Amino acid sequence: MHPEDPVERHFLRLKPEQKRALKKLGIHAVRDLLYHFPSRYERSGPSATIAGIAPGAEVTLFGTVRKPDIRKTWKSRRPVAEAWLEDATGRIKMMWFSQPYIAKTLFDGMQAKVSGRVAGEGAKTYLANPSIEKASIAPETAHETLFNNASPQSADMEWHPVYPESRGLSSLWLAHAVKKAFEAGVHERMEDPIPTDILARYKLPSLAPALIFIHAPQKKPDAEAAKKRFAFEEIFALQVALQKRRRELLTERALPVSVDRTALDDFIASFPFPPTTAQQKAIDAIAADFARPHPMMRLLEGDVGSGKTAVAAATAYLVAHSDLQVAYLVPTEILAKQHFSTFVAYFKNHPIPIGLITGNECRVFPSRVRYEESAKLSRTTFRKRVADGLIPIVIGTHALVEQSLAFKRLAYAIIDEQHRFGTAHRQRLATKGDATPHLLSMTATPIPRTLALTLYGDLDLTLLDEMPSGRKRIITEILGPKERERAYERIHTELATGRQAYVICPRIDEPDPAKELALQAKSVKAEAARLKKEVFPDASIGILHSKMKPQEKEAAMNDFENGETQILVATSVVEVGVNVPDATVILIEGAERFGLAQLHQLRGRVIRSTHQAYCFALPESFGPATKERMKAFKEAKNGFELAEHDLQLRGAGELAGSRQWGISDLAMEALKNMKLVEAARAEAAALVLNDPELKNHPALASRARTADQEVHLE
Repeated sequence: MHPEDPVERHFLRLKPEQKRALKKLGIHAVRDLLYHFPSRYERSGPSATIAGIAPGAEVTLFGTVRKPDIRKTWKSRRPVAEAWLEDATGRIKMMWFSQPYIAKTLFDGMQAKVSGRVAGEGAKTYLANPSIEKASIAPETAHETLFNNASPQSADMEWHPVYPESRGLSSLWLAHAVKKAFEAGVHERMEDPIPTDILARYKLPSLAPALIFIHAPQKKPDAEAAKKRFAFEEIFALQVALQKRRRELLTERALPVSVDRTALDDFIASFPFPPTTAQQKAIDAIAADFARPHPMMRLLEGDVGSGKTAVAAATAYLVAHSDLQVAYLVPTEILAKQHFSTFVAYFKNHPIPIGLITGNECRVFPSRVRYEESAKLSRTTFRKRVADGLIPIVIGTHALVEQSLAFKRLAYAIIDEQHRFGTAHRQRLATKGDATPHLLSMTATPIPRTLALTLYGDLDLTLLDEMPSGRKRIITEILGPKERERAYERIHTELATGRQAYVICPRIDEPDPAKELALQAKSVKAEAARLKKEVFPDASIGILHSKMKPQEKEAAMNDFENGETQILVATSVVEVGVNVPDATVILIEGAERFGLAQLHQLRGRVIRSTHQAYCFALPESFGPATKERMKAFKEAKNGFELAEHDLQLRGAGELAGSRQWGISDLAMEALKNMKLVEAARAEAAALVLNDPELKNHPALASRARTADQEVHLE
């Protein structure tokens, strides 16, 4: 059995649903199976005799297996593996639901150790889905030990792994599969990607014992040592990939951008507000990068409302002023149009054409008919103008990276909300010209420093940690269901002064009662109707959600931006980029259903002016976890503080969770440890410096490719 062999080759009787489940879990080869780590461990219950067990108890029994068989349940026809377990005091049935293969691993007379929960009562008592393995201690010896008040636990493993499951594959099936791989010695033939000197330096176990420690620990410290090793491995492998990419970038050529400081200062002076010190530093850092012969790779991380778009506009002006082109990639059509409007406002006194391309339309500013307006273009005309270099700045959604859109002199690529795009989008932009464009990645999602170092090791990091002058801190309140009227009173007050409000709901439609029990979550459509009828009968109320047609979304946003709609009831589709200065109140229904990142982004919708803004979060439940999260949401001074708090509070967290970033829960937990991250980064940089092509480290090269692909969700 080879580590890279497909799993099917060794588990040939896999059913279609099991193959689908393996694929869903990312298990394609035996190596993937061994890297599918337990999410937790369950300790064996106290050793007992069958006569002495009680319903509901977690127990460990030693006995002899009798009559293993497979049957189907009477109503659902679900397959069930079953067998009896006998010891000197009695016998009990064991049942494994939807796991018929287990019966085939047992035989009559087999001596076994069984751990599980006692279900049922009286004559119908049974063990439900217990773990079972051949006993290394005979049943009669186990009974003698029990009656002498000693424990046989030292003879057998105490900690049982519990694996992430998928429909069609149970944790127990995975445990058996891993055991087969160990019995075949696969772990001993796998090459360790971490060099031995690094393992020794940080006292980490080598690969083969670490795999045993994490899947079959004899004691808890074994599992902890293995977890630390694999967390280091993942972060180290990713850092190697990033450092390798960074070195390769230094060999690439960038188009020269002429940094005209006088023109830049004049452009910045035309802003409707003075730039903050942080904005000026960011612009200066990017301008310095433009002066170098190799492409810039920079991440601009700024809290909601900190002015990232202004930095993007100023630096885009520099490039366009050099008779070169800029591509500005954004994740949604709403955001693309928002940025287009913002750029038009910034550039209205500077004669530089700006284009917009989405899946539904193409526009250019200024119009040839009326300078102060934009005009629609056909896709063919738009593409021709971009290819001829007549549109220096192009803002767009994924349509921007289509093969059919060619640039004449692309020198600068800006990617907004970086985490929503993979490396492939970066590469597509990079291949749209003769030279590699300078890259500015931007994100308003606050990222803990350890995560930023891990995810963006190939980028220089710039922080916008200062808000524009005059911005007041948003007043945030967490309200119970009976306190909703306080939020409504504030909305009434703000509407009376010409302001506007958002009401955010977790759902679009009311759920089907026949299909779903969670009826308490408010929906956009029903809540908009209720507010109009019962609370704000004189207000104009609009709705916005992801299932609306593009033209319907545009009309809803235009009405809200123009003040024709006073209250916008929406889903989290307004989370990023929507900019309405007169919106000063946001009420978030079912607040505990949103991640902290979403809550912070949603709150940021009402920090677009110097008016005092208000955020009301209304959770439907107030358990301990919700209270802790809502407290952090209310008290955090900014998104960066909230991100660090969330990482410490929740490990994988919601501001930068493993699902969002593609990092395993194991590595996310390790991100609490700055020393580990910095050590992995330093070791990776040193190794790539000495062996840029990783010729002396083929196993590490393979592991780095895997880590890079997983993290960027490609």
